[in-house]
Amino acid sequence: MEDRESVINADFIVIKALENGVTMIGLTRGKDTRFHHSEKLDKGEVMIAQFTEHTSAMKIRGRALVMTKYGSLEAGE
Repeated sequence: MEDRESVINADFIVIKALENGVTMIGLTRGKDTRFHHSEKLDKGEVMIAQFTEHTSAMKIRGRALVMTKYGSLEAGE
């Protein structure tokens, strides 16, 4: 298990919904990748999500602006 300092310093992303009904789904780490959390955002809502010992990937459904320390991109059409 990671210590508290590692989790605090883990990478995060910012997701801004550009339409109603954008879904963010967190995927687990480990031998079998599974969905472990989902959130639904409406236009203009912002979510800050962090990669942790449990979250290794995130899936974005819908039109959203995704901002990371590496740059920004637009998901959806």
